[in-house]
Amino acid sequence: MRVAVVWAVSSLTLLALAGILPDFQLQSEDGESITRTAVTAAWAAGAFGLLGALVWPLLVRALLLVPALVLGLLGFAVNGSLLLVALWLIPDRGGEADPQNAVVVAAVMSAVASATSTALAVRDDAAYRRRLYRLAGRRSGAPLDGGADAPPGTVFVQLDGVGCQVLKDAAEDGTMPTVAAWLGTTHRLTPWRTDWSSQTGASQLAILHGSNHDVPAFRWYEKDTGRTIVSNRPGSAAELQRRAIERTGDGGLLTLDGASRGNLFSGGADQLALVLSVSARRGRRNRSRAGYFAYFRDPANAVRTALSYAAETCREIGQSTRSRVRGDHPRVGRGGLYPLIRAFATVVERDVVVAAVIGDMLSGRSAVYADLVAYDEVAHHSGPRSRDAAAVLRRLDRSLALIAEVAGHAPRPYRIVLLSDHGQSPGETFASAYGLTLRDLVRAGCDLPVPRHVAPRAGGAEARDTLRSAVHLPPPEDEGGGPRPERDSDPIVLASGNLGLVSFPDVPYRMSKEEIDRRHPGLLPTLATHPGIGFLLVRSERHGSVVLGPDGAETPVDDLGDGGPLAGFGPGAADAVRRTDSFPHVADIMVNSAYDEATGAVHAFEEQIGSHGGLGGEQSHAFLLWPVTLTPPLPDPLPADHPGLVGAEQVHQVLRRWLTEGPGPQIPVGPLPSARERAAQDSPSHTPADGAFAVSNRVTPNKKS
Repeated sequence: MRVAVVWAVSSLTLLALAGILPDFQLQSEDGESITRTAVTAAWAAGAFGLLGALVWPLLVRALLLVPALVLGLLGFAVNGSLLLVALWLIPDRGGEADPQNAVVVAAVMSAVASATSTALAVRDDAAYRRRLYRLAGRRSGAPLDGGADAPPGTVFVQLDGVGCQVLKDAAEDGTMPTVAAWLGTTHRLTPWRTDWSSQTGASQLAILHGSNHDVPAFRWYEKDTGRTIVSNRPGSAAELQRRAIERTGDGGLLTLDGASRGNLFSGGADQLALVLSVSARRGRRNRSRAGYFAYFRDPANAVRTALSYAAETCREIGQSTRSRVRGDHPRVGRGGLYPLIRAFATVVERDVVVAAVIGDMLSGRSAVYADLVAYDEVAHHSGPRSRDAAAVLRRLDRSLALIAEVAGHAPRPYRIVLLSDHGQSPGETFASAYGLTLRDLVRAGCDLPVPRHVAPRAGGAEARDTLRSAVHLPPPEDEGGGPRPERDSDPIVLASGNLGLVSFPDVPYRMSKEEIDRRHPGLLPTLATHPGIGFLLVRSERHGSVVLGPDGAETPVDDLGDGGPLAGFGPGAADAVRRTDSFPHVADIMVNSAYDEATGAVHAFEEQIGSHGGLGGEQSHAFLLWPVTLTPPLPDPLPADHPGLVGAEQVHQVLRRWLTEGPGPQIPVGPLPSARERAAQDSPSHTPADGAFAVSNRVTPNKKS
C-alpha cells in the first residue's frame, strides 16, 4: 500500500513538473490524451523509483573514492541521469527532458518520494525502523524485538567546544529544550576541568585512549624528529593514537563492539566513519570514508544535504555581512572558503554522523562515541555567546532529540551520555588588540626583521582539516605538510588558541632561560612584560622550570600555587602547568595570553574571537551530562577539599567504569603487539584478513603517518 501511494504521488509530481517546466514533457509533440500522459508519468515514476533503489547505491559505492563534497554535488547529476534513463525506458519513448531540467525534476522527485514515504511511516513502528535503517545504511545485527531485557548499550555524544555554563544557559533560556528536559529528571550534570591544553586533540585522545601524555598543545614542533605535529592532520592524529596505545597498552574505550563517528581518533572501534586518524589511508576498504556511502546511498539524503549545504553557505554569508554592517566588535574575517567550511561542519558532518549513530543503535552496537563539531566551528568565528552559535545549538538539540527517539526503536535499551571536550573563551585576537602577531613579537624580541604585512592565520578548528581530508587536499606547507625547518632557521612560533609555543630548531634539546638570555637578551623580557601575555613557562638551569609573570616575578614550577603569576587562571592551574612541564616535547617557551577575570576574555594568537587551547575562562570548563541509572562520576557527597573531575584521563576512567556497569560490555586490556607484529601492520602491503582496520586482539593497529 505504501509503495502504491508513493508511486501515485510521484506520478502526480511528474505531471505537475511537466506542466511547469517548458523543456520537460511527458507526451509527444502531436499531443496525447490525458490518460496516455498519466500512464507515461506512471511509467517514468516507477522506472525512476526502481533505478533509485537498485542502481543508485551501486553508483555511490563505485564513486566512494570521489571526494565527499563532490560526491554530494555529483548526486544531482547522477540523479538526473537516472531520470533520463527512466524516460528512455518508457514504451514508445513518451517522455523527454533536457539535462538541466532532468536534474531539477530528479531532485524534486527524490524529495517528494522521501517525504511521502516518511509521512506514511510515522505511525508504523516497523516501517519507521526500516526507514531509519536505510537512512544510516546499516542492517541490524540483533533481533529488533530484543526488548528492555537486552543488555544496555551506551551512546556518547560529544558536543565539541560547548562549555558547561553555555550548556546550562542554553537549557534555561529554551535554546536546547531536549537538554532542558533531561536536566534534573533523567540526567545529572557534572563539570570537569581540562588540562592546560584545552583542545580536542588532547581531550579526545585521553577520553578515547586513556592518555594525552606529551600533547602540550594543538600544534607543536618536535626537535628530535624535525616535525610539526598538528592534532587535526590525519598523519599526526594517527601518530598520536599510536603513541597513546603504546603508553597504555590498551586499544581504547571502544574496543568491544564499538563505533567511532566523526572523531579525531578511533578509540579502538572496528566500525569507523569520518575518523581522522585513519582517513589518510585510501581505498575501497577505508571504513572511515564508508560513512559517506552509508549516508549518500539514499538519493533523497544526497539532495536534502546538498540543498541544506547551499542554504547554510548563504546563511553564513548573510550573517557575516550583517555583522560587518552592525560594526560588531570583536570580529574576524569570515570570507574566502570559510562559508564552505562552516556548512560542511554544520550540515554534512552533522548529517552523516547522526545517521551513522542511528544505524549503530538500530544495529544494537554496545558502545558508540560521536563528535558533533558544528558549535565549535561557528563559535570560533562568531563568538561562543553569539546568536549564530545559539542557532547551531538549537539545531544540535534537534539532533539529540532524534537520537533519543530512535533509542526507543532500538533492539536494546540505550544510555545516552552527553559530554564536551572543552569550552570556549571570548576575546579580541592578540593581533587585533596590539597590532602585531605573537610571531612578530618574538621576532622583534630576537632583533629579527618583522614583516609589515602578514596574512591572518586561519584558526585550528577541527572541521577545517576534516574538510581538507574529505576533498583530498594536502595540509598547508607550514603545518605538518611541508619541508622540515632547517636547523639554523629562525624561531618557530606556533599558536593553539591563546597558547603560544616558541622553539629554536637549531638547538636539539629544550633551551634554558639562561641560554635564551645569552642569545636573545631582550626576548623573555619583551614577552613577559607585554600586556597581552599572562605568563611564560621556561626551563631554568638554576631553579628547574620557572614561570615568568608580567611583574618580572620568576617562580619555580615546584613552588607554584594558584596565586602569584597564575592568580585568576582558576584552581588547578599550577598542577596543569606542572604536568605539561614534564612532557618531553614541551616548547622552549610556552606562552599563555592574558586573561581578564571581569569579562572572561583571552587573546587568541589565531584569527578566532572564540578560542580554546590554553588557560583562562570558560575554555577549561567542560561537562558530563549522564543518566541517573549510572553511578556518579564523583563521590557523593563530595568532600570539601576534593578538586572535582580534573583532566581528560580521569574522564576516560569514568566512561570505562560506566561501560562495565550492569550487564553492559567489558573493556578488555590485552598485551601490545610485538615490534615485529607492529612493523608488519605498518607495512603498506598489510591487509587484515577480516577487512581494513580490523582490530587485532582488540588493540588498534599502529597507524603511523
